[in-house]
Amino acid sequence: MGDTEVTAQDAELLNALQWDFPLDERPYAILGERLGLAESDVRARVNHVKELGVLRQLSAIFDTRALGYTSALIAAKIDPDKIDEAAESLNDHPGISHNYKRNHDYNLWYTIAVPPGENLDTHIEVLHARSGATVTRKLPTLKLYKIGVKLDMTGNTAADAKAEVLEHERPERRVDMVAPTLAELERNTIRVVQEDLAVVERPFDLYGEQLGISGAEVLTMLQHFKQEKWMRRFAAVMNHRSAGFKANAMGVWAVEEDSLEVIGPRMAGFAAVSHCYRRPTYDDWPYTVFTMIHGRNAKDCEATVEAIRTECDVENYALLWSIKEYKKVRVRYFTADWDTWTSANLITQ
Repeated sequence: MGDTEVTAQDAELLNALQWDFPLDERPYAILGERLGLAESDVRARVNHVKELGVLRQLSAIFDTRALGYTSALIAAKIDPDKIDEAAESLNDHPGISHNYKRNHDYNLWYTIAVPPGENLDTHIEVLHARSGATVTRKLPTLKLYKIGVKLDMTGNTAADAKAEVLEHERPERRVDMVAPTLAELERNTIRVVQEDLAVVERPFDLYGEQLGISGAEVLTMLQHFKQEKWMRRFAAVMNHRSAGFKANAMGVWAVEEDSLEVIGPRMAGFAAVSHCYRRPTYDDWPYTVFTMIHGRNAKDCEATVEAIRTECDVENYALLWSIKEYKKVRVRYFTADWDTWTSANLITQ
């Protein structure tokens, strides 16, 4: 395929890869049956959208907290003249997956996760000092209303459209989530299936070869991960900007305590909202509900925010734009780079 654009059939395929990837020994054949395409054509198209940079990877998407990792969103106030250096000083931390400059006094925002047995606050203290922040705010999830990035590549979803929040998009969150006891094969499988799925006829067999088991056994393990709710789904991870979703806004809302359990799920029900959380407040930060909104442009994001404001009747809100991306990756679980970072930064005499 020599095209440099995403075709209508590519868009339908990308939606299928994001929303309902088949856990089958021949997943590309199943997708072909659904879309009326030959299996070889599906694989060619998957390779094509990868080459375009639209599709980052196909892999297992795990639930950080369910695996026993502790995580939080962090907001930091940085001297604007030093923000680039501050951001880069944090990016070697293996648990920082997203790191953005935003248009607010809290101008550096990053997400951090640490493995079972690690103290999140200790990591945050080190990063606060390293970044030179005047203030660092920890904003953990108090209630998760929705997590699930689904970019409608067909362009048919309106800014104010609604979508059912599926069970895997609202995984359980508790103050103390005990880390599961993982068998060696379970842990090794997590390490393997978080990496990109091959675009071959029987791709799960290749995972199996790395683990010394069959492709069918890999699929059984993935179903086990879903049942245990360690894995939210197996799906495509998109490159938002290459996919045409160039705007990224964080809408934060000062929802009153007694309205949270009505308003939070209502905000999560907007299709353009990929993440919706309840988070703590501070004296200088009154916002209780966070909504991440993706649009093809700023106008789309603003239309979604206006629809949320109108329907939910919340007037005290702020819209924080992502104006520079310093890091955007997936958290990789149970890898050796954690030990490397910890020994270099946290080991004390």
